[in-house]
Amino acid sequence: MGQSAGQNGRSARCIALVGPYLSGKTTLLEAILARCGAISRQGRVTEGSTVGDASPEARAHGMSIELNIADVEYLGDQFTFIDCPGSIEFQHESTAALTACDAAVVVCEPDAKRVPALQLILKQLEDRGIPHFLFLNKIDTFSTGVRDILPILQPASAKPLVLRQIPIWENGIATGFVDLALERAFIYREHAPSEVVEMPEGLKEREQEARFQMLEQLADYDDELMEQLLSDMEPPRDRIFDDLARELREGLICPVLLGSAERGNGIIRLLKALRHEVPFVHQTAKRLGLEGVGSAAYVMKTLHTAHGGKLSVARLLAGEIQDGATVFGPNGEDRIGGVYSMLGQETRKRPGAKAGDTVALGRLDHIRTGDTITLDKNGVQQLACPPPPQPVYGVALELKDRKDEVKLSTALGKLIEEDSSLSVEHNLDTHQLVLLGQGEMHLRVALERLNRKYGVTVEQRRRQVPYKETIRKGITVRGRHKKQSGGHGQYGDVVLDIKPLPRGAGFQFSETITGGVVPKQFIPSVEIGVQEYLKQGPLGFPVVDVSVTLVDGSYHSVDSSDMAFRQAGRLAMSEGMPKCNPVLLEPIMAVEIAVPSEATAKINAMISQRRGQILGFDQREGWPGWDVVNAQIPAAEMDDLIVELRSATAGVGSFTARFDHLAELTGRLADQVLASHKAAAE
Repeated sequence: MGQSAGQNGRSARCIALVGPYLSGKTTLLEAILARCGAISRQGRVTEGSTVGDASPEARAHGMSIELNIADVEYLGDQFTFIDCPGSIEFQHESTAALTACDAAVVVCEPDAKRVPALQLILKQLEDRGIPHFLFLNKIDTFSTGVRDILPILQPASAKPLVLRQIPIWENGIATGFVDLALERAFIYREHAPSEVVEMPEGLKEREQEARFQMLEQLADYDDELMEQLLSDMEPPRDRIFDDLARELREGLICPVLLGSAERGNGIIRLLKALRHEVPFVHQTAKRLGLEGVGSAAYVMKTLHTAHGGKLSVARLLAGEIQDGATVFGPNGEDRIGGVYSMLGQETRKRPGAKAGDTVALGRLDHIRTGDTITLDKNGVQQLACPPPPQPVYGVALELKDRKDEVKLSTALGKLIEEDSSLSVEHNLDTHQLVLLGQGEMHLRVALERLNRKYGVTVEQRRRQVPYKETIRKGITVRGRHKKQSGGHGQYGDVVLDIKPLPRGAGFQFSETITGGVVPKQFIPSVEIGVQEYLKQGPLGFPVVDVSVTLVDGSYHSVDSSDMAFRQAGRLAMSEGMPKCNPVLLEPIMAVEIAVPSEATAKINAMISQRRGQILGFDQREGWPGWDVVNAQIPAAEMDDLIVELRSATAGVGSFTARFDHLAELTGRLADQVLASHKAAAE
């Protein structure tokens, strides 16, 4: 096991392409692949001809729904690009993958409405210390000057946005750019490298102004450069490039580059910036706390393929790995059954990999996404991987064919292993199997995959609300079970005192039997009978917050039995409970909603319309321009909350929810619930 390639040579870099939905990440990946010669011509997302988004589900919906991974070579350097979904419903894909990336390119449009979505992505990168560029895409559609765009985008970034290029405009169209570090002008050529040209005469003053502003921003972290600027000395060009690289790697700045992925413009300058300024793997390993380890790889993604079985996409952070090697993870050891390079959905077998490489490893049964694996039997420090987001949307699943139950369970397990932001819940109250995830589209895609990959067809049903019921008054009631059918009969006789309890007290059973009128060995059977009845009370729902006391009864020396007293307990409850003024209880959720501040008023109205109670709102800590609204909302009103919330916030609003308490539901709404429940039971 040798040192990382970053110390002995130029190791492969791993770059994530991230950005808001529809910003052009998959098109940028396609443009990079075309520029590097990995593909013969640049495909188009609209035509379904790109290397990325090649799955039937991605093509059908015209959007990225999973990681697109591709290896390329540029000027002798190896790169793996990971195109990450932009939709908030699929962003957990990038959350796991980003951990082991050397840097990220944030693809963004010059649109003020996209600032909150941009902030979501930049905040994650900043919090995790991942170096990142901003690539201002679709320059061919700009309607605003770059000098006006940056102040609009800056609030989304905690780091200074450092403009590296300015566009050359001709009749309102960006025809090229000036590189402020090189002080050279370039004219765009569609799907071809830009050409160096003379600096346009009318642009020199603007170029000098923009260049000085860039140098001032760099000088904020370089005292010597600041002195040179104050002394009107021209800093050496090498010094400027060194500062750009150092300040990027240290997370001090966010450099901004321009281009059009659709036309293939600005791609070479982006690649050159990545080649010269992005950290190597040994620097990334140091940032992650893995400096000096013999071998370590981080699993970014798990795939279940039709022909290759399970594949674990992993970034090697230290050491080398060979096909057939035994690796150790937090849940056991496995022998590697194949090492593969990736280009979209195509894989190419290779003998092994070295530090810096991103590869797919075959048949690692014990390894999961987010695991750190090693060749060392003693293991290695596990890298922190952010947990999956809490589910915000769910649907109940119903099999068309009951004999597919085992098949469904296996298939769901594989789906969840591929995407840990999915989860499954067996609701004991409603007896529903519920698939939970990050939104309508997220679950739609999951069920499409379920059908295509595993041949399991399910029907979706609305999630039922786990209503409960309780009582408002008490009663004392007798229950007698008496049966004679030849031989031993059955005899059990009990008197129960039924009373309501305070909300949240649950169920309590006690006895005050004197004189042995009910023998002690039969008392537990009475409690079992009572609890069996409470599973479905007079309104048809589980009963809570009830106290039952066994106060009297009688027995027969021959005919009494556990079963007889169990039946007597049930009979007493069924006789007495309808007379205790039963009332329906609905679950109330404690909800915390995070939204951009301009949407807070809309959200408050939305909560009120859903019978919710607003408890208060405050600024979201660490998130300039965002608020957090705390509220209590009935579970019955939560089903499509995320759909309306995202509609009101351009797709960026989110919430967390937990059960808080049960509250009485009366009147017309209660009548509707009871009628619906009765109709479903018939």
